[in-house]
Amino acid sequence: MSTSAPPVHTSADTPPRLLRVLDAITEISGRSTAWLTLIMVIATVTVVVLRRLFGIGSIGLQESVTYMHAAVFLLGAGYALKHGAQVRVDVLYRRFSRRSQAWIDAIGAIVFTLPFAIFVGWISLNFVTGSWQVAERSTDAGGLAYVYLLKSLVLVFAVSLTLAALAELVRASWTLIAGPQASAGGAHHVN
Repeated sequence: MSTSAPPVHTSADTPPRLLRVLDAITEISGRSTAWLTLIMVIATVTVVVLRRLFGIGSIGLQESVTYMHAAVFLLGAGYALKHGAQVRVDVLYRRFSRRSQAWIDAIGAIVFTLPFAIFVGWISLNFVTGSWQVAERSTDAGGLAYVYLLKSLVLVFAVSLTLAALAELVRASWTLIAGPQASAGGAHHVN
C-alpha cells in the first residue's frame, strides 16, 4: 500500500491573515449594503405610487431613499475597490505583468487612496460631531430626525475605504514578496 504525502502548502499559497481579515470585513460590509439597493427601490416605488395614485406625500419616506442612496455609495466604496470597480486605465493595466500591477496597486494605495480616505475622515470629524452634539434633524416638516446618522456615514466611508486600501497594499506586497502566483486568487486582478 502506497501512501502519498499530503500536499505541502507554502506561505505563497495562503494570503496573510491580515489580508483575509480586511477582505472579510469589506466583503461583509459590501454584501450587507447591497441589500439596501432593493429596499431603496421598493421605497422609491412606494413614494411614486403614494404620490401619483393616492395624492399622499411622505417627506420622511422620500428622505429615507436619500439616506439609503448615500449609504449604498458611502458604505459600498471599499467593496468596489476590493472588486476592481474603481475607475482606472485598464487598457494599460491589464497588459502589465502581475508584478507591475502589484507595484501600481501598492503605489496607488499609498499615494492616492489612503491619503484621500484619511483626509476625508479628518475633515469630516467636526462636521459629524457637531451634528451629533445638536442631534441634528431634518429641516423639513415630517422629515427624518436622524441627520446625524446620515452624516456619520462619511466617517464610516473613510474607515471602510481605509481598510480596503490597506488590504490592497497588503495584497500587492504579498504579490511582490511571494511572487505573482501568490495572488492568483486575488479579488479583482486581470491577467
